[in-house]
Amino acid sequence: MRSAEPAPAAATPWHIATPSRPGRLRGVGMAGFRARGTDLVDLGVVPYPAVTVALDVGDGPLTVGDTTGRQQSGSVVVGLAPSGVRGHGRGIECLQLRLSPVVAHAVLGASAELGGTVVSLGDLWGRDAARIEERLHAARSWDDRFAIADAALARRHQAGPAVDPEVAFVWEQMVRNRGGVRVDQLAAEAGWSRKRLWSRFRSQIGLTPKRAARLVRFDHAAHRLAAGHTAALVAAEAGYVDQSHLHRDILAFAGVTPTAVAAAPWLTVDDVAWAAPAYLSPS
Repeated sequence: MRSAEPAPAAATPWHIATPSRPGRLRGVGMAGFRARGTDLVDLGVVPYPAVTVALDVGDGPLTVGDTTGRQQSGSVVVGLAPSGVRGHGRGIECLQLRLSPVVAHAVLGASAELGGTVVSLGDLWGRDAARIEERLHAARSWDDRFAIADAALARRHQAGPAVDPEVAFVWEQMVRNRGGVRVDQLAAEAGWSRKRLWSRFRSQIGLTPKRAARLVRFDHAAHRLAAGHTAALVAAEAGYVDQSHLHRDILAFAGVTPTAVAAAPWLTVDDVAWAAPAYLSPS
């Protein structure tokens, strides 16, 4: 296990731990978060091209809500491209997993149902969610917690439904090209009609191919903005028509301006917690 502090430390309310060795599954990232002190943590979630699972292992309850007013406490799953999601609580300690949607389809047993939503892990895993939470609470170290989660994911992945190879191929190409792809061309390369790709991709990944590609491109742009690059430069290198196009896309996904997303606290931990974005890799 590696423990690390972001720089500057004051920019984030978290102590962060990361695994010291790769897990069994490609397309999975893990990080442990423990809140500093007892102050209320209230953070807006910037959408990622990954399904996020937050396993609550602390004494203070983690609560996650969205723009519908619905709130979930305890271990939760945040689907792709959620709108207005915020996490809050005191004394939070959680193990966060980021799953490629190709992996999430098998591990969670759901895809289309997770598009832009927040659900309780118990709704998807039933009693197994409570058993894993108990084991994580009892674990003595983050290394033990990572091992427990890794074994659970591998077991469920093996037993779960696999996505079509054509769908996995299209997702891989989207990630590899940072969203700068033509869906019709990918459908042709996969040997499918556009209609068939649209239907199968939507049912297995949770988004339409077009919106998934936009999400991947948005993610790249948001991280470049957070790294201090100008909106004009990011728009040009990310393939947006112009700066206004970038502005509209960021507003559509994050609900804020490029200036605001560049300073979003949710992104300040990424270089530490997710230095190697394994969760974007295909399984």
